[in-house]
Amino acid sequence: MRQDARENRERILAEAEAVFGAQGAAGSTEEVARRAGVGIATVFRHFPTKEELIEAALLRHFDQLTERAHTLAAETDPATAWRTLVRTMIETGATKLTLAARLSDGQGLPTSATAASDRLKDAVGEALRRAQQAGVVRPSATVEEVYLLIRGLAQVTATMRTPPRTLSRAIDVILSGLT
Repeated sequence: MRQDARENRERILAEAEAVFGAQGAAGSTEEVARRAGVGIATVFRHFPTKEELIEAALLRHFDQLTERAHTLAAETDPATAWRTLVRTMIETGATKLTLAARLSDGQGLPTSATAASDRLKDAVGEALRRAQQAGVVRPSATVEEVYLLIRGLAQVTATMRTPPRTLSRAIDVILSGLT
């Protein structure tokens, strides 16, 4: 793929995540194209259907979080890495849930999204283990429990306007409870 085509694709995906993450079903491919600075034909050349665009945006979201989790897990300060990862996942969780809801056909997510989600969960599990080994997260906490807490706050922020300060303090409460 040519460099300009790669750049267009990346801008389209970033804007698709923003548009569909914020507007859900009301989001349009036309808005994505406008915000990405490309024509609608360019969007459809990369993603023939709206569903393919949303799926690619969700996969990008999972892949970026997975990369972030691996990077943080490798850092020398497991406490800061853990707090940053949980905070990032909660703060971006509403977008993920909105994108996933647009893709779910009642049968669950597409296989590609499930696989990407599993890779992220594995990376989060590794960061959790490092934080537990360093004594900054209680040893009894499981990745499933952490995911439930993350999903809970993400779901709330996806369905109701939450002031950033309130969300930040709620994340602090969760992090304190895991310590």
